[in-house]
Amino acid sequence: MPPQILKTEYPPIDTDPHFNRVIRYFRPSDYASWAAITGFGPAFYLFLEKTANQPPTPRIGFALKLCAFVGFTGGFLFAYQRSSYRFWGWTENSREYEKDLREMRQRVKEGKPLYGESSLDDHIQQYASRFSRYAALNFVAYPVFNFVNHNYHGVDTSRYYEGIEEEKELETEEMTTD
Repeated sequence: MPPQILKTEYPPIDTDPHFNRVIRYFRPSDYASWAAITGFGPAFYLFLEKTANQPPTPRIGFALKLCAFVGFTGGFLFAYQRSSYRFWGWTENSREYEKDLREMRQRVKEGKPLYGESSLDDHIQQYASRFSRYAALNFVAYPVFNFVNHNYHGVDTSRYYEGIEEEKELETEEMTTD
């Protein structure tokens, strides 16, 4: 079954990006929101502890660490989801689109597969892509990430091959004239 093509305001880069690509394409604002969410948990707990009309909690260190861990996890999922929205074309993604174009054209020039090599058979790759496509929308229920290299990304890859032959010809001409 081919992936559903959604009409978006911005050009989609990938409907099922690999985990590592989503992390590599984090913006500084993603890291800032991750840090803010991480720090909010312990800060809010301390605020509640100070304003409560009862004796202080004896094991406050453990509670603060737990709040920090929950905030860290929630902040990461929030940042990951924001980055995924840009891959899907749901939010402004011009910086990521250009970075993706440069990265994939370089892979084409080097003769490497666009989305990496996989040791899984084709049927399993298709299943994995159907399972993890738009999975960042389900983080409320359970986090699912794409760790499988496959070629089922729901975008037209012809843009990566445009102009590559001309660039190769120019490079060979420059080498022969030197």
